[in-house]
Amino acid sequence: MNILVTGAAGMIGRKLVDALVAQGHLGGTEITALTLVDQVAPVLPDGVPGAALAVDIADPAAAPALIEQRPDVIVHLAAVVSGVAEADFDLGYDVNLDGTTQLLRAIADQDGYRPRYVQTSSIAVFGTPLPDLIPDEQPLEPLTSYGTQKAMGELMVNDLSRKGVLDGISLRLPTICVRPGKPNGAASSFFSGIVREPLNREEAVLPVPEDVRHWHASPRAAVNFLLHAATMDLEPMGPRRALSLPGVSCTVGEQIAALERAAPGASKLIRHEPDETVMKIVETWPRGFDPKRARFLGFEAEPDFDAIVRVYVEEELDGEVPSFG
Repeated sequence: MNILVTGAAGMIGRKLVDALVAQGHLGGTEITALTLVDQVAPVLPDGVPGAALAVDIADPAAAPALIEQRPDVIVHLAAVVSGVAEADFDLGYDVNLDGTTQLLRAIADQDGYRPRYVQTSSIAVFGTPLPDLIPDEQPLEPLTSYGTQKAMGELMVNDLSRKGVLDGISLRLPTICVRPGKPNGAASSFFSGIVREPLNREEAVLPVPEDVRHWHASPRAAVNFLLHAATMDLEPMGPRRALSLPGVSCTVGEQIAALERAAPGASKLIRHEPDETVMKIVETWPRGFDPKRARFLGFEAEPDFDAIVRVYVEEELDGEVPSFG
């Protein structure tokens, strides 16, 4: 089995590749090659057959070259994050819409080829006014450029799956938290920062009030979502191939309380610094979901935010919580 992963140098991409290499198979079929691409060349693990390529997914020549080898499974993670897509109209559409469109058209141009195609979407496809718990039937009414681009990608995957061009699914990921590494350009990056930075004995900036409620899942859950989507039977989904995935609904204050339970005193490193631009974006986002359809299809996430904090401690801090006494 040959697997193509776009955005493979990103945090989720790296963790997905690590999981695939550790398993050595996908759905019981041996992985024979990994093709990893990103704007900067990803790292292909030692001894793993395949290729790691620096590719601009927005380049019209990129997708046909990647699809020429007819990978069995395609996991499309490459994207410009929400804050950047909102600030740079052209870049957001070049990568998030045109890059996705070109990849899908390259698949369609291959006669007799029908790969499993998994792409990440976003809960930003929804826009206010929203119920506290968003049902599976909620219409797509995004109020940001990023959400609009992701919604368009979902509709294309629905259509091409219906036509038998590919066997596709779009996963509306919760905000992934706690993300390791440095903050990125996503408007949601502070959700991770207010936990990650204190646990690394660094100051964190909180740009929104503590009563802001949002929907979260860990990087571990995100990888498991992708692995499940790559192997599950998609026929029961019918023509609606996009899913809002399980997660944890909690306020920023509840996040901070979970941080304090894990590392008493850590929250002293959080500095409140209101940012109207971030708040205007975040206030259009969902607060919680009732993802019955995804749960029925076997997708699972953490039960609470304490478990999400534990995942970060286990995976990024070797299980050691710093003392703030």
